[in-house]
Amino acid sequence: MTKIVQPKDRHGASLLRDTEGLTTVEYIIILCLIAVVGFAAWKKFGQTVKTRAGEADETLNTMSGASGS
Repeated sequence: MTKIVQPKDRHGASLLRDTEGLTTVEYIIILCLIAVVGFAAWKKFGQTVKTRAGEADETLNTMSGASGS
């Protein structure tokens, strides 16, 4: 059996009836999840770009006969 505790003041009662705060919390959770996924993707993508750019630099140096200076 679940017992619901009723607040004794008017402000607490209105807080319990308030459902708009819940949507704000949901938006914050979704925003945090998007940020975490975006950060992980950026980190992985950034490393891939760095590796590919390094490989391209080596290839161009080899093709042009540059000594690396």
